[in-house]
Amino acid sequence: MPESAGVARSLVRTALAAWHQEDLIDDALSVITELVSNAVDHARLPSIRVIVARPADGWIRLGVVDRSRAVPEMRTDSNGDQIRGRGLVLVEALSDRWGTDLHPWGKTVWAEMQYEPAE
Repeated sequence: MPESAGVARSLVRTALAAWHQEDLIDDALSVITELVSNAVDHARLPSIRVIVARPADGWIRLGVVDRSRAVPEMRTDSNGDQIRGRGLVLVEALSDRWGTDLHPWGKTVWAEMQYEPAE
């Protein structure tokens, strides 16, 4: 599912441009890439769902829904030259808050970014 990240980035770019939030696009693309990558690595089905929403005025929510109930853990250790496993550190750095919502059938991992609403 390597193409999943590209499709997700396109969706995020289109939504943020439509919402006039171009300043968030670069960071949002990095965040959604990491969330999709985690879901692709750990999902139990060949499909995931990407969410791009405005849950409240001044907030953008990016999320990925998959069938795994395994809660992602942020790794901060420097396990030699291993790069994998530290994507949530990037999500933490680029978003204002992030988390995991468990469902009976899987989970949603989300990140939210705050912006200044238009007057």
